[in-house]
Amino acid sequence: MDVNLSPDLQARLARLAAERGSDAAALVQEAVERFVDYDEWFLQEVRTGLAAADRGELIDHEDIGKLIDSRYRG
Repeated sequence: MDVNLSPDLQARLARLAAERGSDAAALVQEAVERFVDYDEWFLQEVRTGLAAADRGELIDHEDIGKLIDSRYRG
């Protein structure tokens, strides 16, 4: 697989790799793995939420407001 990066992004990637004592290819591999892992997790969470909604397992708007207020008092 070939991935085309802009010269600016290539330079930034090379600089970051040097700072981390790694090479650019390893950083790209790590970044893609993180993205794929996160995307798979997110999609599974959406499926889980949709299935719960289909079963009628919903939270009232008022209850969500209370939850937010209890966590983020300002």
